[in-house]
Amino acid sequence: MRGIECSNCGAPATVVHGTYDLKETGLKNVVLQGIEIVKCPKCKNEDPVIPNMNGLMRALALAVIEKPYRLMGEEVRFLRKYLRLTGEEFSRLIHVDKTTLSKWENNDDRVGDQSDRLIRLVTLGLGEGLKSEDDACAT
Repeated sequence: MRGIECSNCGAPATVVHGTYDLKETGLKNVVLQGIEIVKCPKCKNEDPVIPNMNGLMRALALAVIEKPYRLMGEEVRFLRKYLRLTGEEFSRLIHVDKTTLSKWENNDDRVGDQSDRLIRLVTLGLGEGLKSEDDACAT
């Protein structure tokens, strides 16, 4: 049986249980606790072991959609990427100029109330598995 190797340098690595700051989402304060992490003693690389990445991304998208305050730029970008859309595709879908979307995503401009609601509704409608079973039965 072959040991675990570091994805970065190929050196032997170990698996530990711990806390991982999931910066890869682009969202602030997404911390996974009690997960397996592949750690490399040589290059200090850490890779989280996430068995259901799609489920995690779906849960994060729902949390962003359901938050009670206005969307921030990183959240708009996360939802767009969750839908696997380019900036141009998403801006066309919500009927804004792509420079407006870019300003929102970079926190150079605030998202208006109507655009905020539209972004949430578009994500809910197009996001795979985001509708509740009750919503699915109603359609």
